[in-house]
Amino acid sequence: MRWENLSDGPRRGTADAALFGADAVTTRTFDTPEFRGITFHEIRARTIVNRVPGASRMPFEWTVNPYRGCTHACVYCFARKTHSYLDLDTGLGFDSQIVVKVNAPDLLRRQLASPRWHGDHIAMGTNVDCYQRAEGRYRLMPGIIEALRDHANPFSILTKGTLILRDLDLLRQAATVTDVGISVSVGFLDETLWRTVEPGTPAPGRRLEVVRTLTGHGIGCGVLMAPAIPFLGDHPDQLRATVRAIAGAGATSVTPLVLHLRPGAREWFMEWLGHHHPHLVRRYERLYAEGAYAPKWYQRRITRQVHELAEEFGIGPTRAVGARRARALREAPQEDASAPGATQLTLL
Repeated sequence: MRWENLSDGPRRGTADAALFGADAVTTRTFDTPEFRGITFHEIRARTIVNRVPGASRMPFEWTVNPYRGCTHACVYCFARKTHSYLDLDTGLGFDSQIVVKVNAPDLLRRQLASPRWHGDHIAMGTNVDCYQRAEGRYRLMPGIIEALRDHANPFSILTKGTLILRDLDLLRQAATVTDVGISVSVGFLDETLWRTVEPGTPAPGRRLEVVRTLTGHGIGCGVLMAPAIPFLGDHPDQLRATVRAIAGAGATSVTPLVLHLRPGAREWFMEWLGHHHPHLVRRYERLYAEGAYAPKWYQRRITRQVHELAEEFGIGPTRAVGARRARALREAPQEDASAPGATQLTLL
């Protein structure tokens, strides 16, 4: 396993600083049902705030990833390739060999306090889920949110995990001093599909309960409707049922994202497809013949359908409106959030 000179992306030369050295790694296993068969590599990272490569399509520049590898075991996860940088398998190894940056909260607090840091937005959950099962044992996120709150640093979280509700009070505190965005990923409702393609995640219905609970506490929550899986989760009736359920949970927005198959994920997904849906293999080979992304016409079709359904079911408001409401809350006089008529915060 290659620990030396590790960066959070492909190595681009010897100028990249190592995130940690081999002497900083402790390997653990836990003989409990939820962690059986999983190995945790506890490391003391040298950096925790990572710059997104300039060529990335991501709409943010900085991320924090307290974990690498993910027990959600989503067969399509684009982050699988990152395990190859550690000489780890991008299939079962990605699902069962989890790197835990145990010093993430303290390290983040120090980096936020640096005069070189200018308070830019930090995105979390964009590589692997920061609320995967390991978080229940390691509890890194409370310290991370506290550091962001104390420095009034804007941030966002994307998750499939219900464990985020544990940190509800911290999220509400942070939202009074900075812009906070919460999104839950729910691509479809089909439980048969969920059990095979996202076997380590909470069921889609439980994730929608997270949305409902957050909004019920005055914290608006958007839904990333991802992925839309061609020929398995993209029928108009399936899209309608999913958007209707998202609206019923009180989501402030819905953003569709079609399945993309980058190297590392592509091989693992196609192996899964050949086992569970062999009749679709040729159709996928044709649809993704040009690379990792489905054709533009297909992406536009799904986006148009979801947006039309969102309008039909009254999902809103827009991101700009949410940001204005967040700023208004911070600038308004303090009030009892539980009192009738108290200001309610929308987070997107």
